[in-house]
Amino acid sequence: MQKAGSTQKGSEENKGAVMKLHLYITGASPNSIRAIENIKRICEKYFKGMYELEIVDVYQQPSLALKEQLVALPMLIKSFPAPVKKWIGDMCDEQNLIAGLNEQY
Repeated sequence: MQKAGSTQKGSEENKGAVMKLHLYITGASPNSIRAIENIKRICEKYFKGMYELEIVDVYQQPSLALKEQLVALPMLIKSFPAPVKKWIGDMCDEQNLIAGLNEQY
């Protein structure tokens, strides 16, 4: 798991908390590799010190894929702060990701 500091801008309700992200991938596939590179780049550029990113390979942890009811991979899930948001694909749509990650933050 990659963790960043606990600095955060935004609503008082979430003050001092970090954004929790989970990226579910399928091994070292090209889409998985691109998704990892893209989300790390975006988070470091726009949310440095304000996020925790956990990368989960569903080949190694299939029970988590069932628990999260994943329908397509790679999938990024923002679990905190609310609302929960999900993105599918290689995370190349930077503007869409930034807008969604900024909600309630």
